[in-house]
Amino acid sequence: MDPATEASLKAAFADANQRTGGAWQLLPDTQAEHVVVDMDSMYGPMSWLRLHAAGKTVIGLTSAPRTQADFRLAQPFDAHSLHQMLEQLAPSTAATPAPVDTAPQAATPAGLSPAPQPQDQLPEEQPQRVDEEVAALAPTEEVSARREPPSAAAAQIVPTAPSMQPHTPPPAIAEARTLGDWLAAGKVSGQVKFERDGTALLIDTEQRQYFGPAGLKPLATHVCSEVSAADFVPVADWSAQIAKHEAQPLSRLVWLGGLLSSPGQLLPGFDPEARYQLVKWPQTEREYPKHFRIATVMMKGPATLAEIAQASGVPLTDVTDFVNANLATGFADIEHLPEPEAEPRKSGGLFGRLRGR
Repeated sequence: MDPATEASLKAAFADANQRTGGAWQLLPDTQAEHVVVDMDSMYGPMSWLRLHAAGKTVIGLTSAPRTQADFRLAQPFDAHSLHQMLEQLAPSTAATPAPVDTAPQAATPAGLSPAPQPQDQLPEEQPQRVDEEVAALAPTEEVSARREPPSAAAAQIVPTAPSMQPHTPPPAIAEARTLGDWLAAGKVSGQVKFERDGTALLIDTEQRQYFGPAGLKPLATHVCSEVSAADFVPVADWSAQIAKHEAQPLSRLVWLGGLLSSPGQLLPGFDPEARYQLVKWPQTEREYPKHFRIATVMMKGPATLAEIAQASGVPLTDVTDFVNANLATGFADIEHLPEPEAEPRKSGGLFGRLRGR
């Protein structure tokens, strides 16, 4: 998230957490049970996909009326709304506290997470940076101990307590394997050069732009191959390097990563039988002429993948890949049916019948 939102979230959390008696704490998201993602940012949807696949409970920070995340924190937010969110999360939080690392932390996304403390002490505030994309949440041991034991299903996903099994933080590359992962995790900064198969991409993370080939198909290996920190080379003569190229939004690379992430298979966490729709018209690429027909059908209203394929005359595998790409960029969403309204209670007696008329 942008620095202003990050600062506001930290301030609101400090106030809201004080109201809960210090029940929550900022820690790396690898130790957290809940993660806050700015769904309105460029890489918010991709961050959500990565964390959802990792089994995290995701809280979507968004100005939209709904979100595909497990919970929604409305934007704009304040300490009161954040406190309500923490209270909402409290009943469903498992009793087992998340582990605490004693080893030095690698550069991983940070957030809100627990630190076990003796019950006669309040948790000490540990300063942690909040990543540009996510903030994670989990309760302290003191509050968790006052709740009922977790169910068997919940116990299967709760981290093991530190006294039973020490927690070793995963290396940074475990959270960022492809180019999209590195960008979404905020692990790339500045103006860098990234090259694959003799084709270079000049990436400006501050301006959210890249310079390189106009087409996307030549960049397939860029977004699909595994990436290490050494692959990002700082560029000194930036103006000279980009002179021959036109600026492109980084969202195109996120879109391509979603398109090629799992050919013919829907992204993890999505129901193949659900009904999908486009919430706004995406940029269709000339290299994929079938996508215009798919987008036209999806703009008409929610439909299953099979229905979209039949109406557009495009193979199901191509439809699935297109839906994946637009889920990754936030242009597509699952149909959310409104909850049925309760029938008004009918008034009895003569006066009730008269009012009804």
